[in-house]
Amino acid sequence: MLTGLAWLALEVKSLERAESFYADLLELSAHERGKRELVFAAGETDFVVRRPDSVPRGGVHTHYAFSIPADEYDEWWDRLSEAGYDLEEAKFGTSKSLYLYDPDGNCVELGQSDVRGPGIDGIFEVVLEVEDLERSEGFYAALGFETVDTGSDRERVRMTLNGVALELWEPHLGIADARGGVHVDLGFETSEPTAALEAVSDAVQQVDHVADERVVVRDPDGHIITFTV
Repeated sequence: MLTGLAWLALEVKSLERAESFYADLLELSAHERGKRELVFAAGETDFVVRRPDSVPRGGVHTHYAFSIPADEYDEWWDRLSEAGYDLEEAKFGTSKSLYLYDPDGNCVELGQSDVRGPGIDGIFEVVLEVEDLERSEGFYAALGFETVDTGSDRERVRMTLNGVALELWEPHLGIADARGGVHVDLGFETSEPTAALEAVSDAVQQVDHVADERVVVRDPDGHIITFTV
């Protein structure tokens, strides 16, 4: 039903400070500029930073992961360390990820991935804070996400769809003291936005917009989810 992640939007206090971090440090290219937001290209996914002066606001203290080519990992580690960032590392099988924080307290992961690059080439994970894991897991399962892992004490659920992981976390601190995002704004690509709405119509908190090519809803925890062609 859903075919990919169209965008992730974060709330920031200063567009200038966010641009310095994401464009100058992480070398993302901004392809749209406005008074309220900047839109960067993270591979084929839009990465949006937005000032909080209307709805949707964008996510706060969101943990998410950028894809980088595996052979660039050491270069990124050295560059970010030399820039003064206190990095943390985690290993997942044969792959490694590094973690740092942006100026607004979002936990940014750069993870070794099978991508071409150079540099950041996609977003492969987003973490949402939820109140009821079972309820949220059911919501995203209805959209085609498959559960692939759960925490040992079931404080989190990991779901995947077409190479994108969605982690649902009850409030807790993860690796690098990361937290799940609140009021996150996510866009998903689909050929049938209204069919996606039908799949979750009984579970949405509210419906904000319905059209043939774009549907906007609030999930059970108030995250803004857009289904777009």
